[in-house]
Amino acid sequence: MKTLQIYDPPMCCSTGLCGTEIDPALVRLAALLPQLSQQGVRVERYNLGQQPMAFVQNAQVKSLLDTEGMAALPLFLIDGAVHLKGRYPTDAERESLTAATVAATAETVGGKSQVAP
Repeated sequence: MKTLQIYDPPMCCSTGLCGTEIDPALVRLAALLPQLSQQGVRVERYNLGQQPMAFVQNAQVKSLLDTEGMAALPLFLIDGAVHLKGRYPTDAERESLTAATVAATAETVGGKSQVAP
């Protein structure tokens, strides 16, 4: 099973979908994450304002924050490898993110492709 980890900058809530001016990129990301979960991807999302220890406990994330500061956020990791940093994905990058996570969770069993549990 692939794991997608998202490290968000500080936001007022866990998704950033609150307040008077909602970033459309966050709306599109919020719609994508349940789809990825339903297709067998483990999605973990952390908000610096609410879960700062998650940023400190991951050596790679901590190192990027030490060297690049807040410019490194948001940060998207697929199985621990940096996939995107410093911004939310565009439409094309969301497709790439889906392909990189969902397609890789498929396992060939007996010549047939199945989604890993």
